[in-house]
Amino acid sequence: MQTGNTGFSVLVICVWFDSSVLLAKGMDNMEGNTATSKKPIRQSQSLCAGEQEYVHKRKRVVLESLSSLGINCTADSVPHITLLASGGGQRAAVGLVGSLDQMEKEGLLDCLLYLGGVSGSTWSMSSIYSDPQWSINMNTTVSSLSGPGVELEAVSAWLGERAKEEHFSLTDIWGVLTSAGIMKQMDLRHLSDEASRNTTNPYPIYSAIEKHCFSYGPTEGKWFEVSPHEAGFTELGLFIETSLLGSKFQSGELLEEMPEMDMVKLQGVLGCALAHEETMMVFIPPWLNVIGQGDDDAAEEYLRVYNSLHKLVALTRSTIKDPTALSELDKLQKILEDVMKHNASTWLEPKGLEERKHLSEQWSMELLAAVETWSQSLEDGAFKTHISLLTKKVLPKIMAWEWGTTSNFLYQYQDSMVPTCLRSQERFHLVDAGLLINVAYPPFLGKKRDIDLIIAPEYSAGNMFETLTLARDYAAAVKKPFPEIDDNILEERDWPKDCYVFEGKESEPSIIYMPLFNRRNCKDAEEAKAKMEEFSTFQLPFSQEKIEFVFETAKANIRNNKETLLREIHKAVVHRHKRKSVLP
Repeated sequence: MQTGNTGFSVLVICVWFDSSVLLAKGMDNMEGNTATSKKPIRQSQSLCAGEQEYVHKRKRVVLESLSSLGINCTADSVPHITLLASGGGQRAAVGLVGSLDQMEKEGLLDCLLYLGGVSGSTWSMSSIYSDPQWSINMNTTVSSLSGPGVELEAVSAWLGERAKEEHFSLTDIWGVLTSAGIMKQMDLRHLSDEASRNTTNPYPIYSAIEKHCFSYGPTEGKWFEVSPHEAGFTELGLFIETSLLGSKFQSGELLEEMPEMDMVKLQGVLGCALAHEETMMVFIPPWLNVIGQGDDDAAEEYLRVYNSLHKLVALTRSTIKDPTALSELDKLQKILEDVMKHNASTWLEPKGLEERKHLSEQWSMELLAAVETWSQSLEDGAFKTHISLLTKKVLPKIMAWEWGTTSNFLYQYQDSMVPTCLRSQERFHLVDAGLLINVAYPPFLGKKRDIDLIIAPEYSAGNMFETLTLARDYAAAVKKPFPEIDDNILEERDWPKDCYVFEGKESEPSIIYMPLFNRRNCKDAEEAKAKMEEFSTFQLPFSQEKIEFVFETAKANIRNNKETLLREIHKAVVHRHKRKSVLP
């Protein structure tokens, strides 16, 4: 690192940036004037004009931040640095806020050009970006983790409006209860509103996957990215304006423009791991997994109904303060548990596959009937009114198990590169990208965003390093560079260090990988495992004590590795300069 008087040079660079942005906009306008009409679907592996402009302006912020850290950098060597937060439910949502808060305190936050999230981390991303100045108002951002909450009346009112829409699904229900019950706010703005903001904050990229392609289609049809300007398929390079996501298209033409989904629904799309049936098998009780009977899907419907109801009761509870209403929810929870226990002995008796499937269907209907009976038994009043709406709208959707239903802008799109599973359906289903890779690497690989350094705080459950190896395999499949991972390091998965650096050599980005629970804060592998179980992904909303613990743990990981972060940021400047110098 070098220090010096950089005030004049920063001023000159600012003028240079303004000129380059005006030139870029001028070129875009010239191109627009030559076309007779703008196509609603953009096909390109390059950034759209809006993101280009934002990145140009954001680089000025990055440059000034580097200067304040004593890192010399020229205008054409500003590194492309992104923080990619993993999924992990509320653990990830809280952990991301902790990481960002400490980065701000260490003077590192404004080094970020981009911020990317997946699954649980997108819950807090969508929440913090409700403040156009969040990166300079981190105290307000932090306080929102505990603050004041949302009443059930607001939840039911929102659901009542969504239920009138053509593509109402479990995603809407999950989104509103997650927003109200976990993030404690309902943000009704639209993501495209951020397209006109200034560059105080890193540019946000959210990720989802298309459910059918995830299960049956090619890699190119799986990853879906959403930014303030565009939404579309990363590898196909097919995008529409974000405000048009959900509008009706056919053969590449816009047929009917529909209202843009708000951030409440978007949270449901981005963080709905329950949408995938296999996720439910995590919750299988021992008596359903009988030896010789656990190799089929006989219990699948029963599991998803019971666990969906269990989660919905927990999230509904977090929107209520009235003691009588809370007592009624306790009764419902006990009813559900009693039904589950009552069925255990029957399931253990020897039965054929068809008989067990029949039992699963019968018990699913009994669970739903029990909820309906409980709802009708409530005393007349506001609580019963809101619960009746929930049961009327939610129960049929649980049986249908429909998630993320969205009008498909690639319906009958005339291009052979579009997989049949996409262009043959009027609707597709966008769900939690963490089901594929629990860190949003795909949008940041390759030349499009040309990333030099990825800071990857890891809040995921399961095997450490799995997100890295999955991303490496994904990169290989789509022929994009990725740094080498030493297989010997994978042996540390049960008790990882708090920070690893995987160096990019030429076109690969470098990655700083930072596990939440590690050798610095856990004495052994057993404690690391216990911590992950204590703060598991699928549980009731965290208590204030749990929120504070995860928040402080994430902060400490950044604070303890500040020197590593500074070193790698400086290397990213050098890396960018070298790459620019060899270009023709």
